[in-house]
Amino acid sequence: MYNEMSCGAELQLETKPNGLLHFLNCIWILDRDNLHTFVMNEAHKTHYSVHPDADKMYKDLRTQYWWPGIKKDIAPYVSKCLTCLKVKAEHQRPSGLLEQPEIPVWKWECISMDFISKLPHTSRGHDSIWVIIDRLTKSAYFLPMREGYRVEKLA
Repeated sequence: MYNEMSCGAELQLETKPNGLLHFLNCIWILDRDNLHTFVMNEAHKTHYSVHPDADKMYKDLRTQYWWPGIKKDIAPYVSKCLTCLKVKAEHQRPSGLLEQPEIPVWKWECISMDFISKLPHTSRGHDSIWVIIDRLTKSAYFLPMREGYRVEKLA
């Protein structure tokens, strides 16, 4: 194990009024009581980071913190994260063969429909919206309706 204060960077250290050591405007983190691991835990598992890879985590940490060997400490830390291993694209299987959908030739030849329901009632008693979309022109109709309408009325 090397002495972290003998890497040559200590010549550029400066003590700020708050008592923290700074190296190039970054807080120097000493490895006492597994402080490096604690900082990496906080940076990696926060709700805002969403399990970043090693490069992204290094770039994020490097803006605020520094210690000798920071980059080489981050890589093995991220490689041990089970969530990161599952999320990587090379570990995911494609859902199936990709097929080109048939392209329509005429307007309204191929449509898609959907219902938006459980909406507040309007003054006319409508509580749903029937959405009809033409796949060729991307035109859409939004028709107000009631959830209780029968299929015969829609047809």
